[in-house]
Amino acid sequence: MIAAPSFTVTAFRRQMAAELTVSGVEAPDLEARLLLAHALQWDRDALFARGDESMPSAAAREAQGLLLRRIAGEPVSRILGHREFWSLDFQLSPDTLVPRPDTEAVVEEALALFPERGAGLRILDLGTGSGAILAALLTERPAALGVGVDRAEGAARTARDNLAHARVETRGAVLVGDWGASLSGGFDLVVSNPPYITHRAMASLPREVRLHDPELALDGGDDGLSAYRAIIADLPRLLARDGAAVLELGAGQEAAVAAIAVEAGLVVPAPARRDLAGIPRALTVRRS
Repeated sequence: MIAAPSFTVTAFRRQMAAELTVSGVEAPDLEARLLLAHALQWDRDALFARGDESMPSAAAREAQGLLLRRIAGEPVSRILGHREFWSLDFQLSPDTLVPRPDTEAVVEEALALFPERGAGLRILDLGTGSGAILAALLTERPAALGVGVDRAEGAARTARDNLAHARVETRGAVLVGDWGASLSGGFDLVVSNPPYITHRAMASLPREVRLHDPELALDGGDDGLSAYRAIIADLPRLLARDGAAVLELGAGQEAAVAAIAVEAGLVVPAPARRDLAGIPRALTVRRS
């Protein structure tokens, strides 16, 4: 570990990056900057502009603690307590997933389905977690109203705070419930990033996910499709006549989820939108 108290800020940052490299972190330079800026309570510009200053002792101790947590496998977003998604900042809690870039494909697909910025949409986000999808959509569609639902009370509280932080709380509500079971219909858009990891695969997830993301938001049952069955069964009731649902998919799940939708009497009008890695990620489902 870093022992010298007389390091400059820049030297301290480089040493942190070196230790993260040895521990196998994929982006050691970036994560060293994030952790050190957090410990110093500086922004990124200050980190470079004041890099020749001596590293303060208290901040060095704080940074050492953060570094140890990261080396032990805690994701940097968990350590910092927040994560950017759709250019918005979201607070995290133990009951929420860390919003991931893959999920932005759901937002992109939903916006493409309803391209009019002033559309007065009624949006439902099932399994809202941090509220990232709902907040992004309400930000992009300022005449829309939205409801988020989550089974975890802690996630619901976090989502409410995040809607307020995004300044869309007057147009969004968050409820605790079991998917859409307690809701009536009439939604123009239903979105969801449900749990889709098979129960057997849970044990082999990366430690950053396995040890720090909530199991309730990950475990999709024996075949990874349990949540899809529950959500899709309610879509004929929840969707307005011309409404659509956009469901996030796990890798390789497109055909199975589409088959569940068709069996429920719904229509899958097009292949799923792919994420940046080329994986089919956001599937649109409509009423027939």
